[in-house]
Amino acid sequence: MRSDDDSRSGGSVQMPRQAVTMQDIADRVGVSKALVSMVFRRVAGPSAETRKRVLEVADELGYRPNRTAALMSLRRTHLVGVMADIRNSFHAEMVEYLVAAADENGYEVVLGALTPTHAEQKVVDTLLDFRCEALILLGTELDTDVLDALGERLPVVVVGRRVGDSSVDVVRTADGKGIGTVVDHLVELGHRQITHLSGGAGTIAADRRSGYSRAMRRHGLDVDVVEGDFTDNAGTVAAHTLLERSQLPTAVIAANDRSAIGLISELRSRGVRIPEDVSVAGYDDSLLAQLAHIDLTSVNQQPREQAATAVDAVIERLDRGRIESIATVLRPRLVTRRTTGPAPAPVEGSRSDVS
Repeated sequence: MRSDDDSRSGGSVQMPRQAVTMQDIADRVGVSKALVSMVFRRVAGPSAETRKRVLEVADELGYRPNRTAALMSLRRTHLVGVMADIRNSFHAEMVEYLVAAADENGYEVVLGALTPTHAEQKVVDTLLDFRCEALILLGTELDTDVLDALGERLPVVVVGRRVGDSSVDVVRTADGKGIGTVVDHLVELGHRQITHLSGGAGTIAADRRSGYSRAMRRHGLDVDVVEGDFTDNAGTVAAHTLLERSQLPTAVIAANDRSAIGLISELRSRGVRIPEDVSVAGYDDSLLAQLAHIDLTSVNQQPREQAATAVDAVIERLDRGRIESIATVLRPRLVTRRTTGPAPAPVEGSRSDVS
């Protein structure tokens, strides 16, 4: 998969040399073909032990269900499961666009809410129980092998995250380039001490962190990272960390808008002016960033285009017979607002003055 390509690229999926049928599985397990079919359709009847044995043998033989035939023989649900973090304003915006795009294509969305008590795997299991024909996972951090196994069962689209060779489709923006445009913007404004408030250890956060580091080195600047996550509390904690230093950076790039807003709120409460003393930028260009009293410089991820592309990927799998995986990488766009401005003049005796 090409991580920085701005167009679709196809990923080949290994197919079994010889097609394995449900009859092959039935013969190996010693049950009827009808019973095997019931297991794959997840209907009542087979015992838990039989289900387990059928799935084990199917995995051993490399069985892949014929989705087209299955959808023709079963009553269609036309349900697309969407997993989203309800605390994430960007996810909320994405869901709105996904619902609209699905509706235009005759599908309904079943929303699986990711919460502190409802982890990703539980959300996925619930969506499967609702007989969703496909899954769209926003910002998932499920292991690649788990995603690959899901993609073998039904169409899966991962939105917002880079994934290696897999059976799933991917729709995302080039996060590294997006963060790089923020660094370029701040450098043009005269900033040299630019700190990154990271989003944690996940794949999305790692891509944004590496994009920041590459851009800083390209400009010959020192990399400075404050560890955090995607919550507003991370911004509050980061503000305390920065205020304990002998000198504040002239700019901070947060891994997302929520942490950026938390940072701004705490700095302002301590008398730091934004952007006169410290410029702050976020990532997502969420509805919160666009509020007049916040007016946050941020990176737009083209949520409407991502949603439409994700739903189209589902339609191509379910209704048009596509089986190969694809990845679509969109170009993010920097939106400048009032939280970034020219770098403040160096204070006599400060590190910037003596360096």
